[in-house]
Amino acid sequence: MTPGHVVLLGDSIFDNASYVPGGPDVVRQVRGTLPPGWKANLLAVDGAVVDGVARQLGRLPDDASLLVVSVGGNDALGESHLLRQGARTVGEAVGLLAAAQRDFTRRYDAMAELVAARGLPVALCTIYDGNFPPPEGTVIRAALALFNDVITRAAFARGLPLIDLRLICDRAEDYANPIEPSVAGGAKIAGAIAAFATGTAAGSMVIAQPRG
Repeated sequence: MTPGHVVLLGDSIFDNASYVPGGPDVVRQVRGTLPPGWKANLLAVDGAVVDGVARQLGRLPDDASLLVVSVGGNDALGESHLLRQGARTVGEAVGLLAAAQRDFTRRYDAMAELVAARGLPVALCTIYDGNFPPPEGTVIRAALALFNDVITRAAFARGLPLIDLRLICDRAEDYANPIEPSVAGGAKIAGAIAAFATGTAAGSMVIAQPRG
C-alpha cells in the first residue's frame, strides 16, 4: 500500500493537546498508529464550529490523501440553552430542538459539500455522548441524537464512511473532562482513523461504510 497523508479537520476532538498535558494528543497518536511512511496533519482547531472547517480547508496540504472530519459538538453546545428553556408540552419542546436541528442541517450539509468537493477520500465522525452523569447525561445523549442524525444522513447521502465516536469512546476513562478525549480515548480514536486510512477496519460497528 502506498503511504498516505491523513488530515484531521474539525474541533478539539482532534485538537486536544491542552487537555492531555504530558500525554500524546490525537494527531500524535494517529501518527504512531499509521504504518511507516504515512503522515498525519492537524488542521482541526479547539473550539471550532461547522462553519470553521471551510477556513481549515484553505490550509490543506497539497499531498493530502485522506480527510477525517470531527465537528459539530460545539454547535450542539451552543444550543444547550434549549435544554433549560421552558415548554408547555413535550411537542413544543421537540419543536424547539427540531428548529436547531434544521439550522445545523443546513450548515453541516454545506460543510460536507465543501469537503467532498476536494475529491479525496473522506470520513465523517459523529458527536460522542460525552461523560456526563445522570440525569443530565441522559438528556444530553437524547438531544445529541438529533445532531448525529444530521451527520449520519450527510455521510450516507454522499457515500462517505462514518466513524461513530459514540461507540469508540464508551467508557469514563476515555474522557479528560466531560467533553474532551483523554489519552485513552484518543488512542481509540486514532486506531479507528488508522483503520479507515489503511482499509483494515474489521466489522462496521465503529466505521460504517455505505453500500453501493
